[in-house]
Amino acid sequence: MDRTGEDILRRRMHGLYLSRSCWDIVELSRELLGLHCWFHRNVAFSALIRGAGLTGWKSALTKTWLYRGTLHGAVYEELPLLLALHADEAPWSWFGLSDEEVETVARRVMSLMEDGVYSRAEMRKIFAGDYDAETVSRLFSSWGGIFVYLARRGQVSFRSMTSRDFDLISAEPPLTAAEDLPRLLPRFFKAYGPASLADAAWFFGLDRALLADSAALGLDRLSRMTYKGRTLYYEEPGDMGDIPHVTLLSGFDPYLVSYADREDMLPPAHKKAVILKSGICLPTVAVDGVAAGIWNLKNREPVVEFFTSQPKRVRDEAYGLVEQLRWGVAGQL
Repeated sequence: MDRTGEDILRRRMHGLYLSRSCWDIVELSRELLGLHCWFHRNVAFSALIRGAGLTGWKSALTKTWLYRGTLHGAVYEELPLLLALHADEAPWSWFGLSDEEVETVARRVMSLMEDGVYSRAEMRKIFAGDYDAETVSRLFSSWGGIFVYLARRGQVSFRSMTSRDFDLISAEPPLTAAEDLPRLLPRFFKAYGPASLADAAWFFGLDRALLADSAALGLDRLSRMTYKGRTLYYEEPGDMGDIPHVTLLSGFDPYLVSYADREDMLPPAHKKAVILKSGICLPTVAVDGVAAGIWNLKNREPVVEFFTSQPKRVRDEAYGLVEQLRWGVAGQL
């Protein structure tokens, strides 16, 4: 990797709080536009790695579906802004229902929630008398079903970061996607830059064509560089620390999953060891900003596996960092 590549990793690690600390999990989520939480422990590990404590974390953030159809822990007051990019999408055809029928189901679900029905299991039993088994299974799938549709409109969210039940909320997006982008994109490049428009499109789950007019999106105020033939945007951060020699990354860490092109952080030779066929991104050890192994807590004991031989001091530091996390999450998951 050349000096420009190293500078990019240094800037990204600074923006993503991997070479500095963010002491508050709410502020961390705000800065990073939500924390990926397909597994809620990812949020806990991501926060601890970046210096944030976990006191009250299960209710401090709101768990809901944001970009790319994935669950995030987000700041409640930010939801109208974060949800606006996808709020006007049509009901999903895979429900096997017309748009009007999906709306009817959505209204009934919300009415049932007002009467105290909050779980998918209860909803399945109630709707079983009106729809065939396959439709009910799709509507109340463990992947979200109708609740994803309602969540994207800012009308429901999970009851807490660790709950499987839902609550009614009032976070309807007041903006269209076109109005929302100029507000979100500069924040994305501040935290995740240097990054390309293709990276931003990947992160938000958008068509690249929507990002064609960089001036209208407010990108003319950002710094930029060219790397491997791509224009990368970023906000000049001022003082930055060096790339940490050894860094732990949580499962689905934003450092690894937020970019369309991640080869500098995750070499192709190791990609399959970190991102499984199922799409799960494992907790990772980075050495000098580059994925070099995976880590876990098995039976609450630290486990670190490197892809290639590493010096003892690197191995010891990685084990020590996992041990710190073990104590940090004790009683919190």
